[in-house]
Amino acid sequence: MKHIRHTARRALPLAVLLPAAALTAAGPSVAFESGGGAEPHEGAKPTIVLVHGAWADASGWNKVIRSLQAQGYPVVATANPLRSLSGDSDYLAARLKSIKGPLVLAGHSYGGSVITNAAAGNPNVTSLVYVAGFAPDKGETALQLVAKHPGSHLTDDPRAPVPTALDAVPLGGGPDDVDLYIKPDKFSDVFLSNRLDAARANALAASQRPANVATNTQPSEGAAWKTIPSWSLVATDDRTIGTENLRFMAKRAGSTTVEVDAPHAVLETNPDDVTDLILQAAHGSHPRLAKTGANEQTAVLGGAALLAAAGGTALVVRSRRT
Repeated sequence: MKHIRHTARRALPLAVLLPAAALTAAGPSVAFESGGGAEPHEGAKPTIVLVHGAWADASGWNKVIRSLQAQGYPVVATANPLRSLSGDSDYLAARLKSIKGPLVLAGHSYGGSVITNAAAGNPNVTSLVYVAGFAPDKGETALQLVAKHPGSHLTDDPRAPVPTALDAVPLGGGPDDVDLYIKPDKFSDVFLSNRLDAARANALAASQRPANVATNTQPSEGAAWKTIPSWSLVATDDRTIGTENLRFMAKRAGSTTVEVDAPHAVLETNPDDVTDLILQAAHGSHPRLAKTGANEQTAVLGGAALLAAAGGTALVVRSRRT
């Protein structure tokens, strides 16, 4: 697989403008209401479904939601129960069935595992976006993927039954019925790579939603990235999953890949980069373009468009903030 690498500062465009004729050729896009009775017509923009991960909630997507809505996209930031991979995936799959028209699924962190399973067998899902997220193969667990390459700060003792950066809270339903929290004094390092001020980091640590141990230990029952085009954002300072583990999963999935100088909580530090990649996936999944049969896709990055060949090529944009 070839990689195209672009180094860019945030003050400069992340992509090269296409000729106006090329943009016009793609045809107009018209938004539709996801819950309405009428069927969306050809050319309608896909609904973008955002799925948060462990130790977070849907409000983490707020900046991304505003940007996507400003572009005219219908958006659903669904709740993720964080109880078990099978249960959370079934919950999302049921929610997706209630939304008409094409769907773009974006999952952050453990949310990537959930979209990987929930999208399987749903013909309306046209794109998957992994935002510093897990992309497991069938039979893999999140714990196995975190341990594949070094880089995660969740534990400093691989023999520990619970990662040492986590607090375990038994719920009384048996030895495996346990909720996991990141320890407050570890949260800034593990989740944020110490990139936010202490007040914000402490607030996020205090409001984190726990993940049941089953979210990390249940094997994936599907691998939707094998049949659905995917895009991946690799955070180059990810201390939760680990940057090399993100790279491994993105490469294995054949994802169009963007590398961003960011921590695992890239939604907090780099929401514009997250939005850019989702827009690229949404444009690439446009029904009007999908029917042309052309081996080209238009990537929307930083408000500009970049024409990239899709035949086995991954686009890697290294973004540095000044």
